[in-house]
Amino acid sequence: MLLGQYIQKIDQKGRTILPAKIKKEIGQKVILSRWYENSLAIFEGVAWNKIIQEATLGLSVSEAARDTQRFLLGGAYEVELDDKGRFLIPYILREFGKFSVEIIFLGLGNRVEIWDRKLWEEREEKITKEAEKLLERAQGVYNEH
Repeated sequence: MLLGQYIQKIDQKGRTILPAKIKKEIGQKVILSRWYENSLAIFEGVAWNKIIQEATLGLSVSEAARDTQRFLLGGAYEVELDDKGRFLIPYILREFGKFSVEIIFLGLGNRVEIWDRKLWEEREEKITKEAEKLLERAQGVYNEH
């Protein structure tokens, strides 16, 4: 399971290193995609296919499903890590993520999110303040299904 937070640097060409603990869990070939709140996400192949299937419900007839496909698939890249876990984040994804020099890798079970460090610290502060309310809202959603 993908867990934890890891600070890394990104160079001017967009190269970074996937933390060793994450690399061990996720393998050499991954999908790197736009995600939500200006973050990126890394998935191994099976998890990626499941996310796409769930997000679009396999339908292309609804506008929401098509736009979700455009957002996720249109902003996705297959990435192969080198032996040390290094990889290039494409320019368009660096711009989307508003990346500066330091980024955060978050292990979140089935995916790894990548955030600009400053943006993540702002988001984390908000999440921490609202943690109890977030859990109550999430439980309400789960109980509806």
